[in-house]
Amino acid sequence: MRHRVASVAALLIACLALAPAVVIAADAPPEIALTIENNRFQPDEIRVKAGAAFMLVITNKGKGAEEFESKDLRIEKVIPGGKTIRLKMPALKPGSYGFVGEYHEKTAKGRIVAE
Repeated sequence: MRHRVASVAALLIACLALAPAVVIAADAPPEIALTIENNRFQPDEIRVKAGAAFMLVITNKGKGAEEFESKDLRIEKVIPGGKTIRLKMPALKPGSYGFVGEYHEKTAKGRIVAE
């Protein structure tokens, strides 16, 4: 009987230890991929749910660095050539938020549309 109680107690402790990991995974924000290649963003328009945070995963496929800049969102982040970064984006109000690749502003343009 003691062995059975100890086994049940160990199982309960293990379940409680794992519970926070499950909750965190369920609450993870959606990831949206953005690529920089040939001095352009792909896609150049991203649609997200207004009021919900998300993770912007930016991959620079070029050899040189590029800077993701959004004056609307007050974000500036350099992405080295051949690297990927993850930007945790806040929940946005409905609207359109422009961004550019500061090193190639004429061709590297895009926007995030929250709806």
